[in-house]
Amino acid sequence: MRPLDGIRVLDLTRVLAGPYCTQMLADMGAEVLKVEHPKGGDETRRFGPPFVNGESAYFLSVNHGKRSLTIDFKHPGGRDLIQRLVAVSDVLVENFRPGVLARLGLGPAELLERHPRLIYISITGFGHHGDEALVQKPGYDPILQNMSGITSVTGPPDGEPFKAGASIADVVAGIYGGYGAMTALYAREKTGRGQHVDVSLLDGQVSLLAYHAGFVAATGQAPPRHGNAHPTIVPYQTFAARDGWVVIAAANDKFFGKLATALGHDEWLDDPRFAGNPKRVENRDSLIDQIKPIIATRTVDEWVALLDQAGVPTSPVLDVAQVMRLPHLRARDMVTSVEHPTAGSFEVTGVPVRLSETPGRVEGAPPLLGADTDAVLRQVLGLDDAELRSLHDTGALGSR
Repeated sequence: MRPLDGIRVLDLTRVLAGPYCTQMLADMGAEVLKVEHPKGGDETRRFGPPFVNGESAYFLSVNHGKRSLTIDFKHPGGRDLIQRLVAVSDVLVENFRPGVLARLGLGPAELLERHPRLIYISITGFGHHGDEALVQKPGYDPILQNMSGITSVTGPPDGEPFKAGASIADVVAGIYGGYGAMTALYAREKTGRGQHVDVSLLDGQVSLLAYHAGFVAATGQAPPRHGNAHPTIVPYQTFAARDGWVVIAAANDKFFGKLATALGHDEWLDDPRFAGNPKRVENRDSLIDQIKPIIATRTVDEWVALLDQAGVPTSPVLDVAQVMRLPHLRARDMVTSVEHPTAGSFEVTGVPVRLSETPGRVEGAPPLLGADTDAVLRQVLGLDDAELRSLHDTGALGSR
C-alpha cells in the first residue's frame, strides 16, 4: 500500500504550485481528479517549447498519476458536478485568487459548512487575509522571490539581485500544500473535522530566509549578497577549476584543517587570521584569494577525487542534464519514466520522501485533457449515458 491509498483529491489547480502539490499526493497513493476547463485545460499544456509529440514537457513534468476531467465551473451543470464531487472527496486543492471560487459558491466557508470533513487547500500568492491590496495581487514566482527578500541575498555582491533558476516560490508552496494536506488529514483522524489550509507563496519564501532573518534580528540591517559564498562560513563556496566549477564546503575547523593539508598549506593552521571560523569570515578575502589560484591548476574531477580522499566536503557543479543521468539518482528512483499515450516514454523526477513500510511511487502518466471525464463521472458519481450525454450537449463538460 501507499500512505494515501483511499484518499480522493479534487484538484482544481493549474500551472505549477497547485499541480506540484497534487502530484505529491498522487505519488503517495491519493486518487487525484484533475478538473480542467474544457477550452484548453491547464494553461501549461501550451507552455513550450519543448514539446514531445505535441505534449508540453512542462505539463508532463508535474501532472503524472492524475485523471483529467473537463468541467466548466461557470456552467450551472458544471458547478453542480463540482459540488457532487466535493461530497465524495477528502481533499480539495485550488489556486485561484481569493474570492474567485466563493463567487461561484465553491469557497472554503461555503464548502466546509456543507462538508465538515473536507480538507480545503488554498494556494495563493499572498494568502487569504492580510493587506487586502496584496491578497488580491496576482502571485507569480519572480514576484514572490523578489518580494520575500530571496533575490536580495542571491547573486554577486556587486551586481543585480538574482532569482533562483528553479521556480522555488511555486515549488515550495506546492510542498507546503502537500504538508498541509497531510497534517490536516492526521488532525481529522483525531477530531473528525476538516479545515481550510491557507498556503501563501510569500509565506513559503519568507520561511526559507532562516538565518538571513536572524541576521536582521541580530543587527537590524539587511544581510549582503555573497554570490556563491556563505555569509557566515569560510571557505564554503564554488571555485573555478581548470575545466569547470567545484564546490568546497569546509563547514568547521576540522574540515578547514583537512583542506589546508590537501592544498599543501599547513601554515594556514597557525595563521591567526584563520584561527577559527569567525576569524576566517573576518579575513575572507585574504584566504579566498590564496585558494582560488590553487584550485585553478587542476580539473574538476581531479579536485573532487583529491578532496574526497582527504575528507573535505566537495562536489562538482552539475548541469540538469548531468543530474538526470546520475546512476545514484536512478538507483534511488529519483529519475524514473512514465509511459504517455502520445509522448511515449518520458522521464520525470521521483518521490523524494522514502518510507520504509508504505513507500510512495510514481504511477501513471500525465493525463490527456478530459480523457477520464466520462469514466470518472460514471465511477465516482454513478452517472449514466443519458446524464452524460445531456451534460455534454449543454456544454457543462465541453464537447465530447
